[in-house]
Amino acid sequence: MEVSRIRALRGPNLWSRHTAIEAIVTCTDLEYSIGNLAGFEARLRARFPELPALTPDAEERPVSLADALATTALHLQAAAGCPVTFSQTTQTIEPGTFQVVVQYSEEPVGRLAFDLAQQLIHAALEDGPFDLADALYRLRDLDEDVRLGPSTGSIVYAAVARGIPYRRLTEGSMVQFGWGSKQRRIQAAETDRTSAVAESIAQDKDLTKTLLHAAGVPVPLGGTVRDIEDAWKLVQEIDAPVVVKPRDGNQGKGVAVRLRTREEIEKAFEAAQDISRDVIIERYIPGHDFRLLVIGNKLVAAARRDPPQVTGDGVHTVRQLVETVNADPRRGEGHATSLTKIRFDDIALATLAKQGLNADSVPDAGARIVLRNNANLSTGGTATDVTDDVHPEIAARAVAAAQQVGLDIAGVDAVCETVIKPFEDQAGGIVEVNAAPGLRMHLQPSYGKGRAVGEAIVSTMFEDGDDGRIPLVAVSGTNGKTTTVRLIAHLIGQQGLRVGMTGTDGIYISGQRIDTGDCSGPRSARNVLMHPDVDAAVFETARGGLLREGLAYDRCDVAVVTNIGMGDHLGLSYINTVEDLAVLKSVIVRNVAPRGMAVLNAADPMVARMADACPGDVTYFTADATHPVLATHRAKGKRVVYVDGAHIVTAHGSEETRYALAAIPLTRNGAIGFQVENAMAAIGAAWALHIDPATIRAGLATFVNDAGTAPGRFNVFDYKGATVIADYGHNPDAIAALTQAIETMPARRRSVVISGAGDRRDEDIRRQTEILGGAFDDVLLYQDQCQRGREDGEVIRLLREGLVDASRTSYVDEINGEFIAIDTALARLQPGDLCLILIDQVDEALAHIAQRVTEAGGR
Repeated sequence: MEVSRIRALRGPNLWSRHTAIEAIVTCTDLEYSIGNLAGFEARLRARFPELPALTPDAEERPVSLADALATTALHLQAAAGCPVTFSQTTQTIEPGTFQVVVQYSEEPVGRLAFDLAQQLIHAALEDGPFDLADALYRLRDLDEDVRLGPSTGSIVYAAVARGIPYRRLTEGSMVQFGWGSKQRRIQAAETDRTSAVAESIAQDKDLTKTLLHAAGVPVPLGGTVRDIEDAWKLVQEIDAPVVVKPRDGNQGKGVAVRLRTREEIEKAFEAAQDISRDVIIERYIPGHDFRLLVIGNKLVAAARRDPPQVTGDGVHTVRQLVETVNADPRRGEGHATSLTKIRFDDIALATLAKQGLNADSVPDAGARIVLRNNANLSTGGTATDVTDDVHPEIAARAVAAAQQVGLDIAGVDAVCETVIKPFEDQAGGIVEVNAAPGLRMHLQPSYGKGRAVGEAIVSTMFEDGDDGRIPLVAVSGTNGKTTTVRLIAHLIGQQGLRVGMTGTDGIYISGQRIDTGDCSGPRSARNVLMHPDVDAAVFETARGGLLREGLAYDRCDVAVVTNIGMGDHLGLSYINTVEDLAVLKSVIVRNVAPRGMAVLNAADPMVARMADACPGDVTYFTADATHPVLATHRAKGKRVVYVDGAHIVTAHGSEETRYALAAIPLTRNGAIGFQVENAMAAIGAAWALHIDPATIRAGLATFVNDAGTAPGRFNVFDYKGATVIADYGHNPDAIAALTQAIETMPARRRSVVISGAGDRRDEDIRRQTEILGGAFDDVLLYQDQCQRGREDGEVIRLLREGLVDASRTSYVDEINGEFIAIDTALARLQPGDLCLILIDQVDEALAHIAQRVTEAGGR
């Protein structure tokens, strides 16, 4: 078994809506059926007993080793606690070769599971060892390391429940919610509205206390010192038990409480100064440690925190009691679990010593043994929810403290005997205000019910009903995508919205190109959705990006499929037929929002059938108002777009809106058929986005289809009285559409300049010149820079073969180089001629043509 081309599908894709690992797996003849491998399945189950029954994805074939690999990779993740359910094995047209797809929840974990599954398969084949426990430990450990922590995770899950899209920006806890101009960001329990100044204040414990005191919030007396003598002097002035802590600290690090003696002060001072040069000494307030969580202007949760402790049983030592407590599956390292393991370190031993105990002491039954004086959860403490018990005055003081510091989310630490009565009634007070507070104690308290703190944070970032989304249109198909994308973006822009657009020639924000090259894939789309100045997005969605990664988004408002026709790029990446291509292109339709719209070409059977997969509604378009698919759809009261004489008509039931073709320059008064189709598709998309007809008309009338705004899309030049058309058409359907359009344009003699992309099938290359041979007098063939795997001269030979039976072509020339071919064609033109130049290097070729036109005094 050979595994190759492993890649991560990071969004909805050809196979499912799940993120997944996809690989090409090649099996030998024996491995095509595990029934040929004596004892293999038994050996596999002996090594992985939880593996379910092995079944193929197609009933007509046996279970292959590829099927076993897919099932194993999926269930290794499941056994490690990952929420995965989907895998698929599909046989390709190559004998013994399969596409294996396995869902993942975290990409590194999915990749590791795939590697471990291969190791397990080989171990079963060779009857060798496989350490299942170690494999599951590695998966769990990696999953815990890379997945979102409980605080960030709770906010993300709350956002997802509201339909708000999110994207993890780093391997840590930086997350973006929403798209474009509606985006918001968090890092753990901090939002993009959390002030850096407020965070700095919160880190400065002494300044915080000064500000709180000024606001009338009760705080403990004390001060800041830098040497032990000043520390001891301050302790004597306070004349009561004290707390020692670093001025800049968090998570309870370096904090020691209830200290009186100079020896205690010296040890605590040294520990605190390891963290911060400045050390705070303040009066110890007796009572319990409470964390009050303030979000916005509300107290949303409260918990009593108790220090890590064990209870004696008269039999086991303190060390053994700690080991027993730490064996609780809820306790882990760090913050990934609901509880943290108790640290049995020097601080714990020192705390024991104060109680007259050591690690090997056996406490009496029922004795409560404290292992730390501070109650931070990161050291193994516990939390009890007390939200419902908090007195209104304490809640008000907590909110005041957060607002005085300037934090939109704050963990306010209070010490008092109880929260059911005000601080003043019990000599309690607020000791700290923390930025980026941990939420774990409120989500999964040791005792009591969890609180919806993630939902509370999301509600402060997005108003009710706001899902953080901007209008998103996806456009796919074989031809017409780029022009349709540009026209839709132009129509949306008429509303004053800033539009982000991707296509084969770059990324555009409000008409400004910010990136060049082929940007029709998911990476470019993600960049647009991250841009803060984008109010709406229109994405050209090409096959390559869909195959490499899937979609960059979970769903779109409008999906437009222009056509499938004879297809393009067939024979690549196991997309071998137009049916395969249609399934791939339909990914955008299958991921339309439930209230969204698919705009589909009714005249293309492959496209029309995509309606069955659309979760939302469908608008059909075609020039023929009597087409059965369109007519039936309209009879059902659904939306349609068609041509009636000199107008494009949108109809929904009895309501009709007409758009004069004469007022749509793109169509040249309706003469350019494929541009009429592009206009219909764009009108359908704008209609779905609730753009009013007047705005659509204004956009159609002002859309310019020249080399500057739509490079390589039927750009027309006047050269010495001849008409020159530059276009990027590069497949038989495009060539046929261009030929049909040019036949409506009068010309004394017609010529064409063409090359062919070497990564197309032989028949596709031949078919282009077969079409051109019946419509053009002169055909100039050129060899471009990139032969894409073809031998020198091979593409020219195939193009020549397509002209063998040409009914019109009388002159054929072969030229080496695109620009030389262009100059040769221009030199042959006479007034009244027409020349179609099928360009390869779009920007460079258009610049070259424009220069020649300018030199000749044309335009």
